[in-house]
Amino acid sequence: MKRLIFIRHGKAEDDSPEISDFERSLTLKGKVISRLMARKLMEKEKSPGVLLTSPAFRALETALIFAGEFGIKYDKVIINNIMYTRMSLHNLPSLLSVINEEADTVTLFGHNPSFTEIADSLSKEGCDSIPKSGVVCISFNITTWSEIGRNTGKMEYFLIPEKIL
Repeated sequence: MKRLIFIRHGKAEDDSPEISDFERSLTLKGKVISRLMARKLMEKEKSPGVLLTSPAFRALETALIFAGEFGIKYDKVIINNIMYTRMSLHNLPSLLSVINEEADTVTLFGHNPSFTEIADSLSKEGCDSIPKSGVVCISFNITTWSEIGRNTGKMEYFLIPEKIL
């Protein structure tokens, strides 16, 4: 059994000509809600497994907040450029190819619309739009990461900040 947990970054600063999209930081509210959502995830998971994040600052900040809540050293968070520039269902296998097959859970920190599109494609039930700080867990009855494909997963849970905080 393998599981992917998709976590959309928290609320970020508004677009501004003074700062690039890549550099936008979480707002104070975004940090607080991300921390609360990490604690909610801890009620479901003993460990988030391998942490992979987009290099965009708002996603990286979100990943570091979750890592801190789970007691994971920050240097264990893996930054992957694909998650910012080319994240898609088509590129998911190459992203997961670097994950040791002994790992059963991978938690991904990134962006919409790609996260919602991928989660929707992977789970038989489909997936509504993932809100900021939203968490979606999809499980797969497989033994290797390369077996993941369209409609091969089952949504285990969908944590939406507005519904649980």
